[in-house]
Amino acid sequence: MTAIHKNRALNNWVEEVARYTNPDRVHLCDGSDAENAELIKQMLADGTLETLNPETHPGCYLHRSHPSDVARTEHLTFICTENQADTGPSNNWMAPDEARTRVWPLFENAMRGRTLYVVPYLMGPESSPYSKVGVEITDSPYVVVNMRVMTRMGEIALKRLGDSEDFVKGLHSLGDLDPERRFICHFPQTKEIWSVGSGYGGNALLSKKCFALRIASTQGRDEGWLAEHMLILGLEDPQGHTTYIAAAFPSACGKTNLAMLIPPGSLPGYKVWTVGDDIAWLRPGPDGRLWAINPENGFFGVAPGTNKETNPNAMATIAKNTIFTNVAITQDRQPWWEGLGKPPEALTNWRGQAYDHASNEPAAHPNSRFTAPASQCPGISPKFNEAQGVPISAIIFGGRRPSLVPLAYQALNWRHGVLMGAMLSSETTAAATGKTGVLRRDPMAMLPFCGYHMGDYLAHWLRVGENLSHPPAIFNVNWFRRGANNEFLWPGYGENIRVLRWIVERTRGQSRATETPIGYVPTTEAIDTRGLNVSNAVIQELLRVDANGWSTELRDVEEYLQRFGDRLPYALEEELNNLQRRLEAAEHRSPSTRISATLV
Repeated sequence: MTAIHKNRALNNWVEEVARYTNPDRVHLCDGSDAENAELIKQMLADGTLETLNPETHPGCYLHRSHPSDVARTEHLTFICTENQADTGPSNNWMAPDEARTRVWPLFENAMRGRTLYVVPYLMGPESSPYSKVGVEITDSPYVVVNMRVMTRMGEIALKRLGDSEDFVKGLHSLGDLDPERRFICHFPQTKEIWSVGSGYGGNALLSKKCFALRIASTQGRDEGWLAEHMLILGLEDPQGHTTYIAAAFPSACGKTNLAMLIPPGSLPGYKVWTVGDDIAWLRPGPDGRLWAINPENGFFGVAPGTNKETNPNAMATIAKNTIFTNVAITQDRQPWWEGLGKPPEALTNWRGQAYDHASNEPAAHPNSRFTAPASQCPGISPKFNEAQGVPISAIIFGGRRPSLVPLAYQALNWRHGVLMGAMLSSETTAAATGKTGVLRRDPMAMLPFCGYHMGDYLAHWLRVGENLSHPPAIFNVNWFRRGANNEFLWPGYGENIRVLRWIVERTRGQSRATETPIGYVPTTEAIDTRGLNVSNAVIQELLRVDANGWSTELRDVEEYLQRFGDRLPYALEEELNNLQRRLEAAEHRSPSTRISATLV
């Protein structure tokens, strides 16, 4: 085989994989427009892609994946370390030797009749010292064109790589798409990823959850930084000052909507700048603050529920040059999904069949996606490609909780904030296989994505904070609290700016809160509700702290955290005990005085 590049480590690896997978040809991707056009032409010819309406959605295409391959397969995702204890109870473990025996044979001759694509990519801005190089080998042209959107792919990555052997190796093959022969394996000690039997983005775009979180989280642990499942946004106030916030939510809980938020007209002068919608790499800076970059270059967002009311910036972003996966299409070939209003009479569902309006099935898959360049977002931050990233003043955790958790509250300190993150829970969504609407504990929204023991991960969080002279303030939000009739109490979407405003003001010491057992909760006057159809009684319910309910919650949290055994940091056990004592003290007060009246 002729050498494809001057980098010896890259050549040797490609040759090894090519001999074993036996492709018809090998192609080193350069990321050019011409290359991308040729791949799209090829996929249009073989039916992998379909052209959407060029007048309404220029440069947009539809892809339908196999019906058994529509979401992340967490039960088939493994961390492969020599010592099982290093993986922890929240990950599936497979010994490297077992992976070589059980999984590696699935790649033998897997690319026969196909092209082996070598996809070099850069995670992070071109000039950033914190960016890292990965290379994915794949036999899927769909993966290649998506990687071109989601990363800085091609020559830019090869230039950064040079002669270095330091790159993450990702091997992907569609295989035969048999769920029984589907595996996603991560090898943190050698910085390798194997994925076989799936073409779904979360399993096949190895730059995303596999590298940017599972492998990068172990790199961060070893190098003193954090790889997190977080959006990054900048909130600019009427005076022109921008405060940067990182926020962690489980998948399909509104990260993209929040990252691209457009403030309502009732709050003039505010603007949200989008730095990232899904992943953040955070490093301690020389000034004692935490600085963040978005390692990605595009958006891989959930389509259902996205519309001009919930996320107008996303709708503008995906109006051109976008790859849609598993959405429905109208008769005039426009993409359609639930949330865009009443379905038209003539509609083709995500399986490519005529949609039956009498059925209870959705026309678009609940986890249908769009892949779009970040540069197309009207609110993309001018700091998007900043080498040093942006300074983070606040970290937010949040999930779907219909009761108990207030609209917003602030941690008492960094250690308490880490406990808040460790306690995070949310109702499950269609982003992963399994039942939806089930309450699941998801520390820092990283449970499916942390590449090592979660107890060690929480200890790493504590260490990072201890080494910051100016750590971010930590908050929790809950947009999804419901009333007696099961209706959402908070309007959400663009109105969430009102909570962000309180958060920013708290980081500056400018807004009031009530000290409660669980943390600092906004006073009823602190959240600006002018122009909202939200009564004072609803605000009181949104901010209510039920000490009895929280005591029950805490027992469940304690039981959950016990699974991390002696690797659960003692500091968090202390914080749990402190929280329990505060709740017990509150429970002994009368209902009217159950929450402390101290204003801070």
